[in-house]
Amino acid sequence: MSIRAISVHEVAQKLIRKEPMFILDVRNTDQFQDWKIEGAGIQHLNVPYFDLLDGVEEILEQLPPEEIVVVCAKEGSSIMVAELLSEQGRRAAYMEGGMKAWSEHLVPLKVGDLRHGGELYQFVRLGKGCLSYMAVSGGEAVVVDATRMIHVYTDFARNLNVNITHVVDTHLHADHISGGRAIAQETGAEYWLPAEDAQDVAFAYEKLGHGTEIKLGSGEVSIKALYSPGHTIGSTSLVIDDQYLFSGDILFIDSIGRPDLAGEAGSWAMDLRETLYKRYRDLAEQLIVLPSHFMIMDELNEDGTVAKKLGELFLENHGLNLEKEAFVTMVSQNLPPQPNAYQDIRNTNMGKMSPDHEAQREMEIGPNRCAVR
Repeated sequence: MSIRAISVHEVAQKLIRKEPMFILDVRNTDQFQDWKIEGAGIQHLNVPYFDLLDGVEEILEQLPPEEIVVVCAKEGSSIMVAELLSEQGRRAAYMEGGMKAWSEHLVPLKVGDLRHGGELYQFVRLGKGCLSYMAVSGGEAVVVDATRMIHVYTDFARNLNVNITHVVDTHLHADHISGGRAIAQETGAEYWLPAEDAQDVAFAYEKLGHGTEIKLGSGEVSIKALYSPGHTIGSTSLVIDDQYLFSGDILFIDSIGRPDLAGEAGSWAMDLRETLYKRYRDLAEQLIVLPSHFMIMDELNEDGTVAKKLGELFLENHGLNLEKEAFVTMVSQNLPPQPNAYQDIRNTNMGKMSPDHEAQREMEIGPNRCAVR
C-alpha cells in the first residue's frame, strides 16, 4: 500500500470544515505538548519517532482503520513512519513540510463587503493563530498586520488586479515577524507604524497616530486610526468604513491582549483597561471586531473567519467584565509563557536584526502567546 503526501492546505481545509482526522505526531513529547494541530475533528496520538525505529507494531491497536496523517517537525521522519505503517497494511499519509510548513500556511477568507464599495479579506494562519487583513476598493488595497510570508499578499493582490498602496502594523509585534516593511518595499506602498512603538526603529515609516485617516480607491472607503495602548504603548486600532474594527492585539474574541511583552505589565495594565473599558465603550457596538490573533479553534466561525460584533464581546468576553483590581491581577500575574524568541522578534521588527530565512522560521516556531490566556 502506497503512502500519500497531504498538503498543509488540505489539512487546513479539513480543520475548517471540522472533518475527522487522525494525526500521529512523531515529534518529541515536549514539542507536542507545547504546540500541535488542533481542531474539533482532530484526534491525536503522540509517539516520538525514536520510539518507532524498530517498527510500528506496538502502536497498531491504538490507530484507527481510516487514514492516519503522520506529522513531524520538517517532514523526513513522518515519511519514514508513514512507510512503516503502509508496510503493515495501514492507510497512511505524511504532511508535506511538517510543522514548519503548518506554521507558515495562510488561508485567505472573505470577511464581507465594504459599504462604500470593495471587499475585506482575512488571512488566517491556523498554525500560529495570527490574523492579517487586506481591504480592497477602487483598484487599491491596504494590508494590515502582515506576516513575513509576503508573497501570499502580493500574489493575492495581483490575482484581484489591485495595487497595494498602504501597509499598516497596528503595533510593534513580538510573537511573529512582520512582513509590512517588505511588502511596502516590494510594492512601493506607504508603511505605517505607531510612532510610540517606533522610537528605536532603524528605518523610515509613516507615523500612525490617533485620528490618522487612510483613504482607499476613490476615497470613499476610509480607515481611521484610534489610539488604543495597553498591549504596547503604541497599539493603535483601526476603524474601516465605520463597519469593522481592527483591534490588533488589544481585544480578541475569547480574551484580551497581554501588556508584558516589553516588560511593562505593571504600568501598561491601566492603559489596557482604559482602552477596553472606555475607548472601546465609546465605539458603536455594531462594529465587527477583527483581531490580529486568535487563541483557540473555538473562536473560528463556521466559515473559518474570526470575527464578532463588539457588543457581543462586551457581554461574553471575560476580560471586559472585571472590577479594576481583578483586571489588573489578571493581566499582570500568572500570565502564559512569553513567545519564543520574542526579544529577537521585536529587534527584527525594529530593523536591528536581519536573520536569514531559516532563522526566522525557527524564531516563530510555537503557539500564539499574545493573549492573557
